[in-house]
Amino acid sequence: MIILGIDPGLRTTGFGVIEQRGATLRYIASGTIKSGEGNLPQRLKVILDGVAEVARQYQPDCAAIEQVFVNVNPQSTLLLGQARGAAICALVSADLAVAEYSPTQIKQAVVGSGRAVKAQVQDMVARLLALPGLPGSDAADALGIAICHAHSRETLKLIAAAGAGAGAGALAGLRMRRGRLVG
Repeated sequence: MIILGIDPGLRTTGFGVIEQRGATLRYIASGTIKSGEGNLPQRLKVILDGVAEVARQYQPDCAAIEQVFVNVNPQSTLLLGQARGAAICALVSADLAVAEYSPTQIKQAVVGSGRAVKAQVQDMVARLLALPGLPGSDAADALGIAICHAHSRETLKLIAAAGAGAGAGALAGLRMRRGRLVG
């Protein structure tokens, strides 16, 4: 399963591509799409075209994107939402299923704490994917989103297997450990 993670931003949109084989994650690619300066419609087109190109190049099976969080500045939140919308449109146009995760969910899945700082996310992404160095912050966030989706998929498989195996009582033995569901 190839997973594309997107960290939307109006100036810089991060992307990360990983492969999931069972519980094993492998790094494929990461980077950023820079929309530059200029008018909003042109910048949104750069994001739309850039995400579409990444999807064409790496042929992911699914995608995940960070949800918008509300800033102190409502104008910034609205602009971020428009950048996110352009990225989602590119993903949907590529016929990809798109999952959405909050910043807290992503940090919990990658670091084990929903209050982790960017440096901790970068470090854990590098460790989890056995990278030779730290990725840039936007690329690390996008890889973290892809990792979060991979972990969420595994959790849903465990729940489905437990539910199918022994009925309602099968879920009783599952518990959370370091942000992951374990049997």
